[in-house]
Amino acid sequence: MLYTDLEILYEDNHIIAVNKPAGVLVQPDKNGDDALENILKEYIKHKYEKPGEVFLGVCHRIDRPVSGVVLFARTSKALVRMNEMFKDKEVKKTYWAVVQEKPKALTGHLTHWLKKNEQKNLSHAYDHEITGSSKSELDYKWLKSIDNYHLLEVNPLTGRHHQIRLQLAKMGCFIKGDVKYGARRGNRDGSIHLHARKVEFIHPVKKEKVEITAPVPNEVVWKAFEM
Repeated sequence: MLYTDLEILYEDNHIIAVNKPAGVLVQPDKNGDDALENILKEYIKHKYEKPGEVFLGVCHRIDRPVSGVVLFARTSKALVRMNEMFKDKEVKKTYWAVVQEKPKALTGHLTHWLKKNEQKNLSHAYDHEITGSSKSELDYKWLKSIDNYHLLEVNPLTGRHHQIRLQLAKMGCFIKGDVKYGARRGNRDGSIHLHARKVEFIHPVKKEKVEITAPVPNEVVWKAFEM
């Protein structure tokens, strides 16, 4: 992916938001694959003709097979404030998920205790607290159905590893393409149908309300739901 391919959703002197394609890492890993953080630094370097190293702080992350809005800080001041806001749950995150089964209750609140398996890069959900687990909560509501798929809007209230994927699977609503958590088959491109649709927060410097919405991927099922 080249910096010229980036879909910039919001940009000022303090923060910048990008619509991440599925399959792209947010931060570099040990395998050395292209990461959104480095690609965005190239974008800033070229656009503003910045010599030397570009400062860019990662405010939050979404999984590699997930698409949608990712927020970065362009100054250390903005990064500190955004980190505080995420920690204090002052940032509202909204996801869209395409699932294989329609939930029995069209709206609901899910509470589980998640425990991560580092070696296998997956988590397990429990209905009660166990040693080493973390409480995980989200709200969801059904939005629409087409053919064999159903669109849910999800607001995670905590930020656990694979939280949305696992909690929806736990209630029998497997995300399309997410074979790691029970989907019947994977998507051809390795993506899953989970999209970080929107973030809402108070600007860390301007103190104004900011609402950033990411268009869904250019893919037939997603486009059918966005219409």
